Amino acid sequence: MAQELYTRTNQKLFFAGLALESMAKAEQSQAMNAQGLVQAEREAAQFHLYGALLGLCHEIAGFYRLPQAGAARAEQLLDAEVLAGMAIPELAELIELADSRQTWLAQMLTAYADLFRPPVAKKTAKTDVTQPLIQAINLDEPEQPALSRAELEQWRSNLKDLARRFRDALSEC
Repeated sequence: MAQELYTRTNQKLFFAGLALESMAKAEQSQAMNAQGLVQAEREAAQFHLYGALLGLCHEIAGFYRLPQAGAARAEQLLDAEVLAGMAIPELAELIELADSRQTWLAQMLTAYADLFRPPVAKKTAKTDVTQPLIQAINLDEPEQPALSRAELEQWRSNLKDLARRFRDALSEC
């Protein structure tokens, strides 16, 4: 494989596509472990999408010869301090997308960070000591919906479009 920065971004986008294809097959499967396969492929797709974002950040940092070009996490480059004293429109756009909660990139970064958080049980204050220690739970409570394949596909498509647009702009210089 060529040692160009864009190859890692392309590879991660490809791997995310493979994970999403496998996720679609698992969703259609009647196997006993289908739900586990769907979750595994969902997390694999998230991992590779984050890697693609990091790869894109490395492409931009490499082009502009930023000292943070070897950053191990995308958040190290998606920081407004990196832009101090420099005009890097591609990085500025990524930072703006990452900082605005309703954008696809901010949602993608939040979902990726959530992969590393342990599950947290709801805590309720027990006020009456005469209440029994074992509490009944309501199974009808809505649970946080898992990321859909369509949403992950949309994030992948947005990231691919962004990479193409940035590469076109960077190659014109």
